[in-house]
Amino acid sequence: MSPLLEIRDVSKGFPGVQALQDVNLVLDRGEVLALVGENGAGKSTLMKILSGIYTKDSGTISIDGQEVSIPGPRAAQELGVSIIHQEMNLLPHLNVAQNVYLGREPRMGPVLREGVLRKQTQTLLEELGIKLSATSTVGDLTVAQQQMVEITKALSFEATKILIMDEPTSAISLAETKVLFRLIRSLRDRGVGIVYISHRMEELRQIADRVTVLRDGEYVDTCRVDEVTDEEIIGMMVGRELADKHHMKAQPPRSMSDIVLSVRGLSTKHLLRDISFDVHHGEIVGFAGLMGAGRTETARAIIGADPITAGTITVHGEEVKITGPHVAVKNGIGYLPEDRKRHGLMLDQDVAFNLTMSSLSRYLGPLGVIRAAKGLKVTEGFIESLRIKTPSSRAKVKNLSGGNQQKVVIAKWLARDCDVLIFDEPTRGIDVGAKEEIYALLQELVDEGKAIIVISSELPEVLRVSHRIVVMAQGRVTGELSTDEADQERVMQLATKNIDEGVAA
Repeated sequence: MSPLLEIRDVSKGFPGVQALQDVNLVLDRGEVLALVGENGAGKSTLMKILSGIYTKDSGTISIDGQEVSIPGPRAAQELGVSIIHQEMNLLPHLNVAQNVYLGREPRMGPVLREGVLRKQTQTLLEELGIKLSATSTVGDLTVAQQQMVEITKALSFEATKILIMDEPTSAISLAETKVLFRLIRSLRDRGVGIVYISHRMEELRQIADRVTVLRDGEYVDTCRVDEVTDEEIIGMMVGRELADKHHMKAQPPRSMSDIVLSVRGLSTKHLLRDISFDVHHGEIVGFAGLMGAGRTETARAIIGADPITAGTITVHGEEVKITGPHVAVKNGIGYLPEDRKRHGLMLDQDVAFNLTMSSLSRYLGPLGVIRAAKGLKVTEGFIESLRIKTPSSRAKVKNLSGGNQQKVVIAKWLARDCDVLIFDEPTRGIDVGAKEEIYALLQELVDEGKAIIVISSELPEVLRVSHRIVVMAQGRVTGELSTDEADQERVMQLATKNIDEGVAA
């Protein structure tokens, strides 16, 4: 019997870069095939070809033993191919039902049958075990809830034979991940073939049957997941030795004079209550907690993106009134947001513009004319030091991979030379090799004396990079741990603490 999907010698080039070169992939019916590789390895490009977003330059694609042409997304859907993108493609002003069935709404002649649309969507949500209302406006949902809408949309195509999932758990909670895995197993049992892109090795162990590895746009190998170690997979992905997994260098005891950022009694109208902590020179304070605990909300309150109702913020011993992000930047606080595309980048601008826009005044001449050469020199330096994979400094950011977009956001604040850096999910959607580079970068910033906050949903990451860990639950700080006393169990005990029972001192 022929495989469900067979990709042979597929190549794709863009101006200045060869994204894929003679790539192969085979997917069987009722199989979960993990597709892994560093950012820029070509995974998303290959899947965009399969889903009709890009057209291949050469090679063949066969479904059910028949060679097919996929000139566009509708052709892909007619062939039974659905995709859940890593970066969500939803219309925020529409509700859940309108997004799920966009372009396929039930109608009676020209009249939209809104009641049928809502009922149809709500039934599907309930079948999938997703606790959302079909009438909720998508723009009002959290990132995790929006991801579940994307999943519902992809599974709404009844003819789906091949389901592509690009980092589907990057923005959802552990409980939602369990729901997703139940869905995947159910689909697999019905004969659906699933291509699952993820950087999380523990997920591949739970859900995948085989793994295909790409590196620098080329096919490396395909193995059964139960016949290969994590180290072997990573070795195939990166083609180089990774740094040892160790904690950040231990820091000496700190004095009050070393405090760069001090937050006292910070509260907001809807969630945060009495948040207090300090960050010293050359220190990383990790923030841990379950989804909805208030970690990102704390960062947004500090930078003035959300108004505070009580509390003080002190920078270098001076109390500051931060009324907006521009004021935070003036006081040396840089914020790398959780959603880089919406809040961290201007996607239609080039790398040089994005990298220098937070410090534009430094590149102005006496008459206010931008010294482009100076900005380009700085940009080229960061492209080299952060290993940003881009055809040039003039390439549009929207054409870079997710990991390289994240590096541009990081470089933007390094170029500004902020004293306080808040990293919100700094490695979300980033491959193993790029994570190591960012961890090394964090160590360099610590050595330079930067005060850093890292917010991460991955407990091993928080434990690895932090000198101290602040744990939150329900908008409150429930405890603070040194790395010597912290482990996953103790952090989770604090993260699941009922604040009505009393907050840890």
